Amino acid sequence: MSLEKTPVTVITGFLGAGKTTLIRHLLQNPGGRRLAVLVNEFGDVGVDGDLIRDCADANCPESSILELTNGCICCTVADEFIPSIEKLMAMEPRPDHIVIETSGLALPKPLLKAFDWPALRSKITIDGVVAVADAEAVAAGLFAPDPAHPGDASEVDHETPLSEVFEDQIACADIVLLSKADLAGEEGLAKAKAVIEAEAPRPLPMLPLTEGVIDARVVLGIGAAAEDSLNQRPSHHDGHDDHDHDDFDTIVVDLPEITDPEALAAKVAALASAQNILRVKGHVAVQGKPMRLLIQAVGPRVRHQFDRAWGNSPRRSQLVVIAEHGNIDAAAVRAALGA
Repeated sequence: MSLEKTPVTVITGFLGAGKTTLIRHLLQNPGGRRLAVLVNEFGDVGVDGDLIRDCADANCPESSILELTNGCICCTVADEFIPSIEKLMAMEPRPDHIVIETSGLALPKPLLKAFDWPALRSKITIDGVVAVADAEAVAAGLFAPDPAHPGDASEVDHETPLSEVFEDQIACADIVLLSKADLAGEEGLAKAKAVIEAEAPRPLPMLPLTEGVIDARVVLGIGAAAEDSLNQRPSHHDGHDDHDHDDFDTIVVDLPEITDPEALAAKVAALASAQNILRVKGHVAVQGKPMRLLIQAVGPRVRHQFDRAWGNSPRRSQLVVIAEHGNIDAAAVRAALGA
């Protein structure tokens, strides 16, 4: 039995930042490594895991890609997280490297603490925490705290659920990848870097990222041993034994087959503006088309494309809709999308 610890890379980042796109690229360009992947999603329907399984090959077979939905892996350590990691570790041949994609709403530090469990700490090291940040959204101030109101006794900005999650993800990172660099442009990248530098508890390397393309050697093989430096990774939830996810809500919308993808994309964009929806993603059946339509939206920015044939899978149209708590009117959402 080998005494060498298996390295694990944790990929964090807010909803729609591009974590799944990055992992798909790593699977297709692993740099000679046998990879295994654990995906955690916020909600009952797994979309990201399905996209990642499409990249399965000899270096990372489909059996090496596990998905945990409708929960936070750091809240289900004994029941789900540890058994999942042990299942990946027991594979033959054993993976050279494990990649964990957290949900976009996850706080990474509790997950790092989970690696201190006796069943894991002698077998695994946290090679690094990679934070993927949407440069365009960061530059636009999406994750900024609410400014203090005139006359506020505290005279300090008020943290929002978005700003807390973003700041925790940055504070835990060993490297930040500024995604959507092509959309942000040089000015947007400069603004995003300034925001992150102001929030980071220590200097962090930052690199632009477009369509998830990066050399695997940059993000796999950092050698941070993050489990030994938790005190250098502050969190808004330090000192709390648990954390909740009540700041965000999710619903799943079942749709009939559609005829016009552009019309659906317009409805999704309008919905984001009308109800302040953070994220929409899922697959939709289009009449007369053997391919499934992938819908990916971050706020009003919507992308759609046919990704693969339905094959033997049921032609079931489902969209996952995520917003801050209290912002989702389920009936209005379903009506707006034509459910």
